[in-house]
Amino acid sequence: MSLLNHVDFSDLRVFVTILRAGSFKAAAIQLGLTPSATSHAMKRLEEKLSAQLLYRSSRAVSATAVGTALALQLEEGFEKIGAALGRLETSAAGSLGELRINVFADAAHLLIDPALPEFVRQCPGVKLTIVVDDKPIDIVSEGYDAGIRYGHYVPEGMVAAPLTRGHKWVAAAAPRYLEQHGRPAQLEDLAQHNCLQLLLGDNSSYKWEFGKGKGKQRIRVPGLVTINNTAATITAAKAGVGIAYLLEARIAKEIEEGSLEVVLPEFAAPSEPFHMYYSSRRHAHPALRKLIDIIRIQNGLARLR
Repeated sequence: MSLLNHVDFSDLRVFVTILRAGSFKAAAIQLGLTPSATSHAMKRLEEKLSAQLLYRSSRAVSATAVGTALALQLEEGFEKIGAALGRLETSAAGSLGELRINVFADAAHLLIDPALPEFVRQCPGVKLTIVVDDKPIDIVSEGYDAGIRYGHYVPEGMVAAPLTRGHKWVAAAAPRYLEQHGRPAQLEDLAQHNCLQLLLGDNSSYKWEFGKGKGKQRIRVPGLVTINNTAATITAAKAGVGIAYLLEARIAKEIEEGSLEVVLPEFAAPSEPFHMYYSSRRHAHPALRKLIDIIRIQNGLARLR
């Protein structure tokens, strides 16, 4: 049986991009993948070809003799394929079709809502279905073209494209709550406050995370109110019910207007960027790339290459 039946073309593209970029990390950024996914793709390709294609060192990567010969042939082939797909995308992006995406609530609010007007303008013939669901699901078996998650929650084997830069999780409360109950000065002070419990999609209670690196801590806070919806949590916090644990970007408006204040800001916890992800074993919808680029541009990132 021909090697063509065993080799994934996406792995070949990873190989060529690594040589162009000069490193696994740079290639991962260009392709919208994680460094781990890029490394796995190269390992998989070399195993299927039974040949070493790259020399790896801590400083750089370079092609072996076999890798050089393969790369020369692939460059010409990918140029022709890219041109053909470009013509197809131009034609298909405006044609009727459906794009189904599973998104958790915060991403829907921060990314999808602002992107919708421009997406509709660029892809007027596409039927876009957005399902907001905070429960972790298998997007392939559930029939979705793509999903949005934080980078570290993207399932292995998926193609993932970063949509934003990193985020921060913060504790926040209404000014009147802080006036009545005092402002916590240390993490230990949270034990004396009513903290709005965060319920995850799998119905487990989330431990609040603070700090970063070696100083990172996960603590269980007290509180009588448990909510599994960000909007409802923000409303409760603004009403003075208690201290909430929220994505800072999600409450940017409330912070600016003064209805919520960040407490313990020095302990804010960094979070992975949002990623759009889809199966590498399925052809991505022609309009998906357009939606990804719209969101990336709106969040200060360049278009995917």
